[in-house]
Amino acid sequence: MDFYTYILKCADGTCYTGHTENLEIRFAQHQSGYFTGYTFKRRPVELLWSQDFSTRVEALEAEKQIKGWTKAKKQALIDGDWQLLSELARNHAEQR
Repeated sequence: MDFYTYILKCADGTCYTGHTENLEIRFAQHQSGYFTGYTFKRRPVELLWSQDFSTRVEALEAEKQIKGWTKAKKQALIDGDWQLLSELARNHAEQR
């Protein structure tokens, strides 16, 4: 069974990151307002990015990592701009 980490774009322009074992059902739940949390009042949502993982732990770890990223770093991931993503990660590490 695969697990997924995903990024949604909300109607207000913000992003939501989560993980699930069934991406199609989870997306439909966010879109329908099934969840009363962050995305409920920010619908409709759009799926911008997802990646599959072999375990729930890996998907959850990716979710936690991405949630800590800047908007620019998330956008680089969404765009598949691996060079920019690497530069942003390196710059963040140097600032510590």
